[in-house]
Amino acid sequence: MRSSWRFWVWVLGLLFLSLRPAAYAAEYRPLPPAPRAGLTPDWLIFDEARNRLVLYLPDYHAPAHAYYQWLSIRPNKPLRISFTAREKLSLFLDNRLVFSARTPASYTIDLAALLPPGTQPGSHLLCVWQPDAIPNLATFTNAVPLVKAKSGTSVAPVPTAQPRPRGHQGQNVFVGFLLLLGLCYGGLRATYQPGFARIYQLEGLWGKGAAEQDFLIKPTLTWLNLVLVVLFSLSFALLLVAIHTNIQSIVILRRLFDVAESAIVVRVLLYTALVTGFVLGKYLFLELMGYIFDVTELVTIQYREFIRTSLFMGLFLPVVMLLYLGLNQRLPETVLWVSNGVVSLLLIGTVLRVGRTLNRKASLLNLHLFSYLCATEVIPLIILLKLIVFTY
Repeated sequence: MRSSWRFWVWVLGLLFLSLRPAAYAAEYRPLPPAPRAGLTPDWLIFDEARNRLVLYLPDYHAPAHAYYQWLSIRPNKPLRISFTAREKLSLFLDNRLVFSARTPASYTIDLAALLPPGTQPGSHLLCVWQPDAIPNLATFTNAVPLVKAKSGTSVAPVPTAQPRPRGHQGQNVFVGFLLLLGLCYGGLRATYQPGFARIYQLEGLWGKGAAEQDFLIKPTLTWLNLVLVVLFSLSFALLLVAIHTNIQSIVILRRLFDVAESAIVVRVLLYTALVTGFVLGKYLFLELMGYIFDVTELVTIQYREFIRTSLFMGLFLPVVMLLYLGLNQRLPETVLWVSNGVVSLLLIGTVLRVGRTLNRKASLLNLHLFSYLCATEVIPLIILLKLIVFTY
């Protein structure tokens, strides 16, 4: 009888333990992130909706102006990093400004030396912030320090596994598109040599050659010109995707065409379609403005000159892409300056050439015609310069 009573007490005890409230259960807590002794290719961005840092995925997230990493830093143990910075790039440690680039250059700094005195060893939050551009994260690497030999001379250490600066993930795509451009230009030049020469001749660009006047008389939207417009748009699209990547941060463009950063081919084709639509749609814009200003007789000549000059200046765009593929890893700022100069020359030169041609037909000293030129050429020029060039 006594053993049976003990058995039931033991059963009731087990039931009580199994049915106790969840509050008494052991609380689950996720493990803290493993400390990192140096930089890695993995970066974090701030998720405003959830108010926390999340892993940055180029295929999923849009580019940001600030990127973060948790690093394990000891005040007495150097942690040197190297990077290429544009002007105004800033570094923050634990939300405290520790570095700001005054000029574009390559820098090597010791993060441990930037900690305030008395800081305890542990995890610290590194933030890379660029106010008016996207930081070039591929250039952020761990700097390999020199090791002193026994004789006192400094020698290079044995190579260790370090994060390597990654080139643009679409480099092979750019090379493929450049080869396609070269084959297309060469094929058109061999097949349609007279029509090709009317556009791409240097001696008649600012003169009064017969080929120039012949082009202004010939129909504008021929099959040859349409193909050349598409090739020009492809060259411009490659430049926008490779170098002027901040154009994808335009709010209106992202809302209409939200393309992932890693979809290089899709972005190139999208920008090609946008540039082609802009070049061909400008004729409708000129027709509308010509009707408003009552200068419809100048619209056709103006558009033909716009097409001719744009196509001619577009030959310099593949050259900039070749400079990008060859020198961007070592001289990114130089490549950016060359690209901005070529794009500015293309846009400004087109406006000057169009104004010169219109001045032959009617004097631009006429305020009415000058206002028409400002509405159709100067104002669009300022907008394009702001979006493409002065964004940087």
